[in-house]
Amino acid sequence: MKNLKTLIIIVAAGLFGLSGFAQKQQGAITPDVLSRIQQSVKNDATTHALVNAVSNNGIQQLAANRENEGKLDMYFSDRVKTKGITNQKSSGRCWLYTGLNVIRASVINKYDMKEFELSQTYPFFWDQLEKANLFLEGIIQSADDSLKSKRVEWLMRNAIGDGGQWTGVVDIAEKYGLVPYDIMPNSTQSENTRWMSRLLRRKLRKQALELRGMAASGSKAKALEDKKVEMLGEIYRILVLSMGEPPKQFQWRYKTGDSLTELKTYTPMSFYHDFVDVDLKGYVMLMNDPTRDYYKLYEIDYDRHILEGGNWKYVNLPADKIKPFAVKSIQHGEAMYFSCDVGKQLDKDKGTLDLNNYDYNDLFGVDFDMDKTERILTGESGSTHGMNLVGVDLDENGQPRKWLLENSWGQSSGYNGFLVMTDEWFNEYMFRLVVHTKYISPEILKILQMEPVFLPPWDPMFAPEQ
Repeated sequence: MKNLKTLIIIVAAGLFGLSGFAQKQQGAITPDVLSRIQQSVKNDATTHALVNAVSNNGIQQLAANRENEGKLDMYFSDRVKTKGITNQKSSGRCWLYTGLNVIRASVINKYDMKEFELSQTYPFFWDQLEKANLFLEGIIQSADDSLKSKRVEWLMRNAIGDGGQWTGVVDIAEKYGLVPYDIMPNSTQSENTRWMSRLLRRKLRKQALELRGMAASGSKAKALEDKKVEMLGEIYRILVLSMGEPPKQFQWRYKTGDSLTELKTYTPMSFYHDFVDVDLKGYVMLMNDPTRDYYKLYEIDYDRHILEGGNWKYVNLPADKIKPFAVKSIQHGEAMYFSCDVGKQLDKDKGTLDLNNYDYNDLFGVDFDMDKTERILTGESGSTHGMNLVGVDLDENGQPRKWLLENSWGQSSGYNGFLVMTDEWFNEYMFRLVVHTKYISPEILKILQMEPVFLPPWDPMFAPEQ
């Protein structure tokens, strides 16, 4: 009985960490280590006041830097003409709104329109069908790989989503065309994508297992392809019920100045080529990633929206080399696709992106500062959101003071739907900018002819923008 009691005590010590029996583990928090840790907090009036403040209030509100008030005005020396703020609602379609708004600004200016908006739901419908096909093809091509292989794990984890980037806008428009907003307006599901995306992922993962089972049983390529097409029929049904069926033909007219144009019949492709008529293939993506070599071309393997579409490619440049191209584009009235780590130092109420908006260091008495390279390497920072770069404020020497971003969070968000970004914030949290090649210097354009450096799709720097 005595031995049994001893055994019970020893087991309890192992389960509950009783100090008298716990085995010492290198690196564990021992009473001595804990005592040293606790010395970092002084039991004084200042600490008591900070505990009361921080524990009972919002951290961002307490860290707001009063000295930064009024430092930014809302005037810009150069600005692209834009009309109307869009709203992606509860969806991750910022990439699509941003890309379409680049087109939209050009169309408004070209036809002198009072207002105009492209349908986001129309290309999103095809984006989801194409992503489903891309996923199922990836499953077929990797059918001999283990479920635990890196590629298959990545495919299953990223079966489908509503995020994306610029190449998706180009490939969808080039393949399916575009339509005006009122021809295929948003639906409840396109504005609130959570449940639709969740069900699409579940269905695709189920289909993936079925395809892998067929392949393991010796099914030939033709049988797998036929089964995949049948499966895509189920995906198409989900999309039609969620967003409606895309139009094959429609009639449309618009106002230019005070005149109403003639009612015309279009297909989505004729509308895109004849009316929109924007050279989407003439754009190039520039990146500022200090963790990789500059002045090189990079390509992200299997990171695209359409099976036959182009992988995501970009030229990596220092931030100060990217800015002159952005200024030229704005001065010529052309908006750009811009992506960044929007949540960092964002004052959402005032609509400012400023490194000095919040002072967390002084509030907590610890150093949170990291440079851009450190933030990227540790996963602290990456591109999270796409917007349109539409304005710049240049000083007397032609250098940027601040920039203007047209957002897609609605009119009531930020500064009347816009965000104002300091030039310093641009340096730290800008990641991608899509600029037309006519504004880029010849020496940088030569980099596009280089053999690209291939990067894997699971690299954390290349998560889809939301």
